[in-house]
Amino acid sequence: MKLRKRILALLLIVGFMFTVAPVVLSQDTDKVNINTASAEEITKLKNVGDKYAERIIQYREANGPFKSPEDIMKVQGIGAKTFELNKDRITVE
Repeated sequence: MKLRKRILALLLIVGFMFTVAPVVLSQDTDKVNINTASAEEITKLKNVGDKYAERIIQYREANGPFKSPEDIMKVQGIGAKTFELNKDRITVE
């Protein structure tokens, strides 16, 4: 009887880990590197459509790589509001 309870507890723990792990891991992969991302990837950012994604790419091609996530606000049309919505998802590494 004790063995069954231990096995059941172990199965519940393993099942829980398989449920939670994808959520935790997906948070790291949601980052968008604005120095290397395609236009399609950039549009995954909030309030960034095709037009702004193209502007971001044009800006980095003309001015070199972004040095910090905040530099995205140097792109015409990308302001503080859009940056605040995405600051945890933007990377330049």
